[in-house]
This record gives sequence, C-alpha cells and structure tokens, in this order.
Amino acid sequence: MTLPTEMRAVEIKQPGGPEALVPTRRPMPKPGPDEVLIKVAAAGVNRPDVLQRQGGYNPPPGASDLPGLEVAGEIVAVGPDTKRWKVGDRVMALVAGGGYAAYCVAPGPQCLPIPGKLDLVHAAGVPETFFTVWTNVFERGRLQAGESFLVHGGSSGIGTTAIQLASRFGARAFTTAGSDEKCSKCKELGAAVAINYRTQDFVQVVKEATGGQGVDVILDMVGGDYMAKNLQCLAVEGRLVQIAFLKGAKAELNFAGLMVKRQTITGSTLRPQSVTQKGAIAQALEAKVWPLLAAGEVAPLLHATFPLDQAAEAHRLMESSAHLGKIVLSV
Repeated sequence: MTLPTEMRAVEIKQPGGPEALVPTRRPMPKPGPDEVLIKVAAAGVNRPDVLQRQGGYNPPPGASDLPGLEVAGEIVAVGPDTKRWKVGDRVMALVAGGGYAAYCVAPGPQCLPIPGKLDLVHAAGVPETFFTVWTNVFERGRLQAGESFLVHGGSSGIGTTAIQLASRFGARAFTTAGSDEKCSKCKELGAAVAINYRTQDFVQVVKEATGGQGVDVILDMVGGDYMAKNLQCLAVEGRLVQIAFLKGAKAELNFAGLMVKRQTITGSTLRPQSVTQKGAIAQALEAKVWPLLAAGEVAPLLHATFPLDQAAEAHRLMESSAHLGKIVLSV
C-alpha cells in the first residue's frame, strides 16, 4: 500500500478558546517497533482535549502534540515487533495524542478489535471512557455486584459509560445530572436513582435512598465543594475515586468522618500511564466488557458528530455541557 507523505490534521495554534483549533497538514507519522498506523475513520472528543487546548494538560514526553485520545479505523502499517495486528485489521485505540488527524500511530497493546456490529464512528467513542471507567471504578474502586455506586455527571461520556457498566455488573447505580431530561436518559441507561443537582440535594437524596447507609463507591470529576459532600455520601468502607476537578482541585475537608467510617480516597490519570499499564487495562476490557459490547448490552451513547475540520464547533458543544453522551469527529 502506497501511503501519502502528508495528512490532514487539526492542531492547537496556541492555547486559547475553540478558535485555537486550526486545520493543518502534517507529515505522515510512522509506527515504532510495537506500534501500528491507523487510517482514522473517527476520533472521540473528550474533556482532556479541551484542557490541552486551554494549555492545562500537556501531552506526555514523546506523544504527538495534536489533540485526540481515541480513534477507530483501519490499520495500514505495522511496526516490526507488532505481533497481534496486521494491515487491514479494523481497530479502536487509546492514544496519548494525535487523534485529530487522518492517520494516527497507536501502541499495539492499546488497540482493541471492533466488537460485534459496532460501526467505526461509535467505536471511536469507546476507548477513553471505557478505559477510564474500568480502571477507576472496578480496579481502583473495587466495585462489586450488590454494592451501590454514584457517578457525577451522568450524562457525560464517562457518566453514561459508568452507569451502564455498573448496572450490568450488578451494582445499584446512582447519578447526578443537570436537567430532568438528562436524568430520564440516565435511568434508561440503567441508573436506579438519577438526581437533578440543580433542584435537589444529592447528599440528602442518596442518604434517603440508601436508608442512611450511603453508597459504596463514588466516581467524581467535579471536585471543589463536591469532595466534602462525597464523603458524607459514602458508606462505611466506602471508596471515593477522583478523576477530574471541574470545580477546582482544592477543598477543605474534615477527615474525622473518613476515619470513623474507614473510607478511602483515591484517584488516577490515564494519559501518563505506561503502554504496559494501558495494555493491561485493554486486556481486562476485552475479557470482561467486549462480550457485552458485542451483544449490544452496553454501547457508547453518541450525541453528535462533526467533520474533522469543525473540531472547534465540537469543542464549543463540549464546553456548553448541552450534550448527552459522546461527541465524535468524523474523518
């Protein structure tokens, strides 16, 4: 296969608003020893992309400076040490950058096959959220069947994924969202209790719905004053998993209750983790979650698609929080 020497891409001209995303042309990337080159059909849009555009989330050393953390498409070249993948394979991949482009290099261990009848546009909305939810809710948070689980931002890509996986694996799912319409959709996805945080006190609702016990695991991306409220919502031996701070990374906390209830606070970031670590997450997903995707029992919720050169409009929608589920760029 003869590949072009240049490709279309969207770069961050300088830190700033959505207008900082500018269509450009870049040299064709080349796969390393255990990497593959993917002809991108679609790329997911995520909050970390927005943070990177604003200048607050730089790519790790060696990663592409182009935004984009997840892609789906067809492999068109492979490195010499790649064992599983071959040219022509249709895959989705978690990447550390470079997704907003016509071609993207991905580590072989971070690629996964397209399950079932999932199309490439929907597949592009899977890796970032499914990797994040699996490692934080089920590995760090140790959520078990029969336990209760609260995710904030239930209408987001992370939220819609967490609700589906938690409920399918036997947990009772709670969530917060910003409108009655979003709460209704969260219930359709499997949430037992959906709380409109604009009109209800989620601490009070959680306590009432659990008979005063609280929930076992919380996945939070809000931070700020939610951190203290989360500890109030946690049960004895409860686990709070922090993955972002939309309302700020600092808070005043009273740890007396944490000690009495033997609670745990943990958290993680996905992008800086090694290929080995991300590959282990991929293996767990393929074993535990891919059968559910193939059977249609869980699925990425797609809100909107934009052409690659309209990435700025996709970011405006992301920042408005008007979306319900995933936003994807079609390449």
